[in-house]
Amino acid sequence: MSTESAYGSQEGATVERSAHGLFGRLLYRPFWLFVFTLCKLLFRLRVDGRKNLPDGPFIMSAVHRSFVDTPIVGVITGKRMRFMGKESLWKNRPLGAFLTFFGGFPVERSGADRTALRAAQDVLALGEPLVMFPEGTRQEGPRLNREQVLDGPAFVAARAGVPIVPVGIGGSAKALPLGAKIPRPRKIVVVIGEPIDPPDKVNGKVPRRAVKDLTDQLFADLGDLYIEARVLAGDEPEPAS
Repeated sequence: MSTESAYGSQEGATVERSAHGLFGRLLYRPFWLFVFTLCKLLFRLRVDGRKNLPDGPFIMSAVHRSFVDTPIVGVITGKRMRFMGKESLWKNRPLGAFLTFFGGFPVERSGADRTALRAAQDVLALGEPLVMFPEGTRQEGPRLNREQVLDGPAFVAARAGVPIVPVGIGGSAKALPLGAKIPRPRKIVVVIGEPIDPPDKVNGKVPRRAVKDLTDQLFADLGDLYIEARVLAGDEPEPAS
């Protein structure tokens, strides 16, 4: 099935803004290898469940407890992963170059989240996998909070007709805790869960209830994967309540 038939026609200029430029594509592989090697040496990175990654475009939704989660999810597969970032980050040229090399693309957030969601759909329309942290920003705690798991990934997955791949990350919160600036050597384990299929559309639209149900399923799967990843990373289990 062609990308256009799967996701509908896209305006060329709109899709182009989210495309990975030639310079970024050329440098992505050596940059990926550098970051992967660094993660293996510093964090003794272990990845379980790579077989669950789909062949086509998908949304990778991971637990977010540390800044190192971003490079970690970027190297757990050889596929070129894409990341959204607020446009102001690109005003810092070194940081902007880093983000571009690693598959990031800027999104203007001053208007509305709709711009970011459309950009996410553009990337998937190009046939590329996209990283979306469902908690939006870094959170704390040994378990997920349902109220902090947003509908964004489910909404985009439902609109684009692509699966969501839940990912648990254990050990990153201790490798670079909130407030810390320098990562410390710490084992990190990533557990990739089975893809969650998007809901069917009704009369060409995605029911609001279906999006919420998809988010509920993502929350449940992420919770289990996060606990599994933490145990494998050697984190102390949470005392039974």
